[in-house]
Amino acid sequence: MKRIASFEVNHDKLKPGMYTSRIDGDITTYDIRMVYPNAGTYIEPAAGHTFEHLFATYARNSRFADSIIYCGPMGCQTGFYFLVRDMKPSDAIALVQESMAFIAAYEGEIPGASRIECGNYLLHDLAGAKKLASSMIPVLEGWKEENLIYEK
Repeated sequence: MKRIASFEVNHDKLKPGMYTSRIDGDITTYDIRMVYPNAGTYIEPAAGHTFEHLFATYARNSRFADSIIYCGPMGCQTGFYFLVRDMKPSDAIALVQESMAFIAAYEGEIPGASRIECGNYLLHDLAGAKKLASSMIPVLEGWKEENLIYEK
């Protein structure tokens, strides 16, 4: 089995950002790293869960809706996996930037956060999700395709 790119990098040197983790045919997996790995500060589950709901809602209602496969948390609690199909890297960057702005400014009910729609509907933190997104806006400002490559 082919290893994903993030397993080939020194996580002690890794910075927040958006990186290409794996390409399988027409499917690309991006790692959206939101906190420094191995630094002792990780994404709180409630904030991450809310971020996931808002990110998925925005992305799946965007002009790229048909290209979105998945957005979900990394087990290491440092960010999210974002899988797309048939999407140019520049469009994926733009969509992630737009999603961060949407989440940072979001007010209101969390989409999909009812007992019927969500298996953990009580675990949400809108302020925490907004803080995560707000912290990524300056990180991703000016992000280009060449920034998607993990440095080893």
